[in-house]
Amino acid sequence: MSNEDPDVEQQVTYSVADGIARLTINTPDSGNSLNAFMRDRLTERFEWASADHGVRVVVLTAAGGRHFCTGANLGGPQPPSPAKPDGAPDRVLGDAARTIRRGWQRLVASILDCEKPVIGAINGTAAGGGAHLVLACDLVVMADNAKLVEIFVKRGILPDAGGAYLLPRIVGPQLAKEFMFLADDVPAARCAELGIANRVVPADELTTAVDELATRLAASPTKALALTKWLLNRSFESSRHTAFEEEAAAQELLTSTVDFREGLLAFRERRSPEFLGW
Repeated sequence: MSNEDPDVEQQVTYSVADGIARLTINTPDSGNSLNAFMRDRLTERFEWASADHGVRVVVLTAAGGRHFCTGANLGGPQPPSPAKPDGAPDRVLGDAARTIRRGWQRLVASILDCEKPVIGAINGTAAGGGAHLVLACDLVVMADNAKLVEIFVKRGILPDAGGAYLLPRIVGPQLAKEFMFLADDVPAARCAELGIANRVVPADELTTAVDELATRLAASPTKALALTKWLLNRSFESSRHTAFEEEAAAQELLTSTVDFREGLLAFRERRSPEFLGW
């Protein structure tokens, strides 16, 4: 069996233009759910965009108008695994945890650790792991008909893909428990009220709104954004002393960049800066 599904290039599309990388989940007939190959392709693309100096911002969206991502496609093709010895059970202690770590956790981490801002253009239902892709994005624009669903409890499983880490940091522990215990729909307007979404727009205006935001970020000092993202993502794990030390170290690093010098020069010359991304 191949290590890659031959259909994955069409199932997860990737393009770059004007500094904007666009990642699109393209299986609307299956709710834009992710099989293992699609999940890993997304991870690889986020890691690639992070290292690509021609990429200044990443937009994550999905095809169709009904679903953004409905989580894992458990019935889809699976990559090969090592053969088990005779007499070994189908599942051995450690198998499930390894799958989670190497699969959805790695995908969510690739968004959190991406050195470029990631905008989620949420065009429909984001359920299960799909909801946690939303939570991992740096900025979220939702269509007014979109919604989040922490569906896990209805499937008899617990939230994975980093959800129990991400959600309470955005909405607080009590609301996180409500969403995860009851698995009710959370409409886009409610997401905006709670800080999950930055903006909610009519569905037919989603692309325009996201493009405007992406264009602004693509013209921004990319390394300054990367270090700002790093500081913000670490803030809940840091003491004040550690946060201040890391802020000073990050500022020191930033002073070596071309965009830092351009920003100062443009300020002195009273003109708009032209940032290059390095």
